[in-house]
Amino acid sequence: MMRISILDQSPIAEEETAVEALKKTVKLAQFADELGFSRFWVSEHHNFAELAGSAPEALIPYILAKTKRIRVGSGGVMLQHYPAFKVAEVFNVLASLEPDRVDLGIGKAPGGTNISTTALQGTGSDSEAFNEKFGELLGFLNDGEKERELVAWPIPKKPADVYLLGEVQRVQN
Repeated sequence: MMRISILDQSPIAEEETAVEALKKTVKLAQFADELGFSRFWVSEHHNFAELAGSAPEALIPYILAKTKRIRVGSGGVMLQHYPAFKVAEVFNVLASLEPDRVDLGIGKAPGGTNISTTALQGTGSDSEAFNEKFGELLGFLNDGEKERELVAWPIPKKPADVYLLGEVQRVQN
């Protein structure tokens, strides 16, 4: 059986507003859900007037609330812009509210222009720093033992599936 998924960037068509583009994204997710698609992911792009999808962490819960069974996730969260702890908290909350429906795609690219990257993270990010942050994120997401002083609460029964974009397979779960 072939599983079909969608990655939507919430493109803003000519003569259209960002609000209209986001509403189209939600309608597309609902349509994909009705047709039995496997996944619906939204992207993260910054400082592009043609794309409304700048905050997957805000759009994902809205889509989850408007759909019934399709997996919903990020394609992807640009981890270098955020603390790993905060990303883990957001996706642990989502996975707690919608068990087995949340995917966390992590991207290494900046997802935007140089000026937006600087605005989000200050100076540049190297791959060593990314790898360290990615390891931290996985630790927070798999923290069922709760033996650490810092825990990304709540701990869902089933954490979000994690994908490192550009890799062939999922990283965990």
